[in-house]
Amino acid sequence: MAARKTPSQGGKPDKLWKDAIRIAALRPDAEGRKKLAVIADKLVDAAIAGDVAAMREIGDRLDGKPAQAIIGDDEAAPIKTVLEVMWGGSNGAR
Repeated sequence: MAARKTPSQGGKPDKLWKDAIRIAALRPDAEGRKKLAVIADKLVDAAIAGDVAAMREIGDRLDGKPAQAIIGDDEAAPIKTVLEVMWGGSNGAR
């Protein structure tokens, strides 16, 4: 049986847990505010109160996570770049 496609996912197969969380987060609370906004407010409040993990989460969401340098060991395992060129043609060679 084929996976059900959802329009919200651009035709990609379902992600049921993601869909359920999205529905719950966008549902209004008793005061009419979307629950996602309430969660965001609590995250900001935690950061203001000094929660370093909350501060990091906000920074990661706003600015993106810092880029991690890709380096190799100069002696034991240096990074090698390999370039393979494929030529077109009837027999694959030139």
